[in-house]
Amino acid sequence: MSGNGHLFILSGPAGAGKGTLRKILFKEVPDLVYSVSCTTRLRRPDEVEGKDYYFVGKGDFIDMIQNDAFLEWAEVHGNYYGTRRSDVRTCLDLGCDMVLEVDVQGSRQVKAAMPQAVRIFITVHSMDELENRLEDRGTETPDQMLLRLRNAAFEMRYAGECEHTIVNDSVERSSMELIALVQGYRNK
Repeated sequence: MSGNGHLFILSGPAGAGKGTLRKILFKEVPDLVYSVSCTTRLRRPDEVEGKDYYFVGKGDFIDMIQNDAFLEWAEVHGNYYGTRRSDVRTCLDLGCDMVLEVDVQGSRQVKAAMPQAVRIFITVHSMDELENRLEDRGTETPDQMLLRLRNAAFEMRYAGECEHTIVNDSVERSSMELIALVQGYRNK
């Protein structure tokens, strides 16, 4: 299923800073390819179709599941998310290096299908810090916040399964660690 490209998987609980670190990584290492996931969740005001996600209806998403279109998919926080198999296969077969930003369930699915994938878990020091970040983000309702915190408690236990863990206690330090890690694999 893969050629010469590297596949990096960023995962971790909501609010840990995966998206922020990914954006910095792509500014500093511009020839990486970002795997744009499909989702059934509503688009946030700052998100762009085809750049942040492909926003699809639930019926279309279920059709894609039934047609085995996804390398990984999951229902998370009441919405569906998935990575199109064809996007990843094409990129890696062309020798490109790709970054996926997926939840813990998706990371496990991708690793099972593609054992050469490199999992990088982004986390924080404590659940209190995570809760503060989610509150500061201001994008979740109180019910969504509770659900994300409940899921985060489960997801934090996943860190030990990953090849690498980055504690995002400082965006500057953490982004430098992520950049060095990715470049290290690319230079092997």
